Amino acid sequence: MPFRLFPALALLLISAAPALAAPPDSITLGMVLEPPNLDPTAGAAAAIDEVVYANVFEGLTRFGPEGQIEPDLAKSWDVSADGTVYTFHLHSGVTFQDGTAFDASDVKFSLDRARAADSANAQKALFRGINAVDVVDPLTVKVTLDAPDGAFPFKMAWGDAVIVAPESVASEATHPVGTGPFAFADWVKGDHVTLSAYPGYWGEKPALKTATFRFISDPTAAFAAVMAGDVDAFPNFPAPETLDQFKADPRFRVMVGTTEGETILAMNNRNPPLNDIRVREAIAHAIDRQEVIDGAMFGYGTPIGTHFAPHNPAYRDLTALSAYDPAKSKALLAEAGVKDLTLRLALPPPVYARRGGEIVAAELAAVGIRTEITNLEWAQWLDQVFKRHDFDLTIVSHTEPADINIYARPEYYFGYDSKPFQELMAKLDRTVDPAERSEIEGEAQEMIAKDYVNAYLFQLAKTGVADARLEGLWLNAPTPANDVTAVHWKP
Repeated sequence: MPFRLFPALALLLISAAPALAAPPDSITLGMVLEPPNLDPTAGAAAAIDEVVYANVFEGLTRFGPEGQIEPDLAKSWDVSADGTVYTFHLHSGVTFQDGTAFDASDVKFSLDRARAADSANAQKALFRGINAVDVVDPLTVKVTLDAPDGAFPFKMAWGDAVIVAPESVASEATHPVGTGPFAFADWVKGDHVTLSAYPGYWGEKPALKTATFRFISDPTAAFAAVMAGDVDAFPNFPAPETLDQFKADPRFRVMVGTTEGETILAMNNRNPPLNDIRVREAIAHAIDRQEVIDGAMFGYGTPIGTHFAPHNPAYRDLTALSAYDPAKSKALLAEAGVKDLTLRLALPPPVYARRGGEIVAAELAAVGIRTEITNLEWAQWLDQVFKRHDFDLTIVSHTEPADINIYARPEYYFGYDSKPFQELMAKLDRTVDPAERSEIEGEAQEMIAKDYVNAYLFQLAKTGVADARLEGLWLNAPTPANDVTAVHWKP
């Protein structure tokens, strides 16, 4: 006799059955570095943007996950025929997370603040070409430039160019307030920052209700945290030697993408004997890039010979100019009359720096250059190396997008002062045609490579690990960011 459920029994079984569990609405992400503050308009650390970019703060434009420039607070913009006036049309109904209204006056305030003489913005050069910012009406702002600049929407997408309000700007470093889909919730120093979904967000609401960013600098601890499920994802995973274990485990997904991170052995061009191009070239030829990539990053990374990302169409492979050649290094040092040389090597916390620094020190020792290694915490590095220029050598990854223009700043930490390069960058700023811009960018790459400003090591790969059920994380890193606005759990 076929089995049948009587209506009463069927109803009872249905009522007793558990409801299908809804997907989680929170996420915990691992980060190697804790940001020194949370104000991207007044700090140079990439870790700031890794927490707040696109999540808390928004700009006129933004970077998409593949590096494309997308509208953000500006829904559209017009450019004058001569390329010097950008008119941005803003979204209506936008509020900051403290409830104050956003309008064109906030854009004017933010851009004028960033370009002011006393600005603390780490990327003031982004705003240098602005002549005036005018409020046309509450939803329209006009930016007049000194000269045509086809890259202006690109510059406005940087984290340093996000829009802040005069009402909350004084406390952005510890309690950031932006127009993004997540509001600041709390910061337990040394442990985590938590963001919560902002119910008044003007755009598409995120799937997540909370996002917690946990700071785990030790690679062994990072591995343990992911394996134990204490963090749901580690987008920039610091233990690449363990990635094969995650690849073999169906609970996890390993993500290998590209970054804008030119990893360099930076040299203080101000200090003798590093102000001698022969000494800088000698150092460059002493470095075996592949040995550094294999030893520090377990093979993840692309050799570079200049300060430019290999995935950029304008990239020129100039690695041959500084090919590994210890004999040439020794000859150049002898030609420069340099012997018994000891240089201070300052290393920030990331694995690429600490592990890479030991390898670089050994390679330099092989050509007769001794190094005194000092391990610095990130805040110490920013103060001693970046601000006070108290170093000889350092290893750091420059993760800002298309940032070769930093070589046009004589005051920048490595102290390269070249009038021809500065003129080349000024020409690039005035150039709108993409093909002409690519040609100039190629010339710039060759100039700094032939001046041996720094020793160019490798392009940092983006190696991440995540719970296999998570979707919406960025594979690549066109800018430093852990954008969780589209992150969600599979149902």
